Amino acid sequence: MMYPGRFRAVLAALALFAAGLAAQTPPAAQAPAAAKPDPTLTLKIGDPQLKDKAMDLGVGALLAGPTGRSVGFERMIEEMMAARIVHVGETHNSMAMHEIQFQVLRALYAKDRHLAVGLEMVPVTLQETLNKWTAGILTKEEFLREIRWYVTWNFNFGYYEKIFDFAREHRLPIYALNAPREVISKMRMRGWAALTDEEKAFFPVEPDLTNADHRTLIRTVFESEDIPEAMKGPGLDRMFEGLYRSQSAWDEVMGWNAVRAAQAEGRRVMVCVGSGHLLYNLGLNRRASERSKLPSKTVVAVEVPAGAKGVTVSRAIADYVFGLAPEAKPAFPNIGLGLKTVEGLENLVVDPKPTEGVAGRAGFEKGDIILSVEGKAYTDINELRMTLAKLACGDEIAFKVLRAGAVKDVPFKCERAAAGDGK
Repeated sequence: MMYPGRFRAVLAALALFAAGLAAQTPPAAQAPAAAKPDPTLTLKIGDPQLKDKAMDLGVGALLAGPTGRSVGFERMIEEMMAARIVHVGETHNSMAMHEIQFQVLRALYAKDRHLAVGLEMVPVTLQETLNKWTAGILTKEEFLREIRWYVTWNFNFGYYEKIFDFAREHRLPIYALNAPREVISKMRMRGWAALTDEEKAFFPVEPDLTNADHRTLIRTVFESEDIPEAMKGPGLDRMFEGLYRSQSAWDEVMGWNAVRAAQAEGRRVMVCVGSGHLLYNLGLNRRASERSKLPSKTVVAVEVPAGAKGVTVSRAIADYVFGLAPEAKPAFPNIGLGLKTVEGLENLVVDPKPTEGVAGRAGFEKGDIILSVEGKAYTDINELRMTLAKLACGDEIAFKVLRAGAVKDVPFKCERAAAGDGK
């Protein structure tokens, strides 16, 4: 998931997806409005000793939740030496947060060569491809194709490239933590009882859905968004329960796989995962601790709204909290193009109609059949997305599509845009 403030937009998009109303591409990350405090930052949940205490976080600050005071980066790393699992949260499309992850990884490795990395982005069914990467068997292009990065995850690989390169250079094991997407989707829509024995085997136990504090957190996220009219009515609670099942399933499987990674060779494991899975130490970090009692630390980052001196956050929100300024512009263009394959048709099809990002401005329609991109035909979603991922702000390419029996040219221009506008 994302920064606590941006996590709301992601969960809302998941709700829309579940209702069949949203795109199949990553949602645009919207920073919380400065005039409207983010309620998820000051909830009275989590550690009983800290949940009623708050701290003021400014841009560039690093605070320790247990003390509420500033802590140096090196001191934080020293304190992490007591942990077997170090959880470092991220906003998936924030280069600043991924840079924090990389710096933590490098600092941990400087003190402990017996280190491993755990990733939310990859399901356990693709572990062998990760092994081949760290062993140096695959080139980067081969790796992206074999792991089908832009179908499996779909956020630009450039956000994670330094972490992958560092792990490969130093031969650090990388562990897949997630379950296959279709299993999580089935859990959301139909519940645990609908899973086959093979699907249930991805989990250590049936995910618990009763933790009151965690339900408060996810419900607050859910209700803090403007709920579209199409979602209102008697089905709203049912919608939330489905989303909560999927969130709990993610946390259960990733927490368990982080423990398994730590126990496999006795390594310390740094887990890279969306901050929404870590807030208040109630997500996968809590479940990992309940399963193993292995000591852990959690790091998240909070974006301080533009123009604000700081933001108030609960001391229970994490062990360490970075304060980050809003990013001036995205590291990579938000492509915003949903694609699907249709039986009996080799060409890729646009679905749904793009409403955001580069594709949202380009003039695509739902059902457009993509004949070519820069004169090249594509039959594989991952291959086309690999091409689009290489685009930088300012680049322009040409699509040729078939629409209602007529061939149309669609210019695709990656205009420069601010980080929060989904462009």
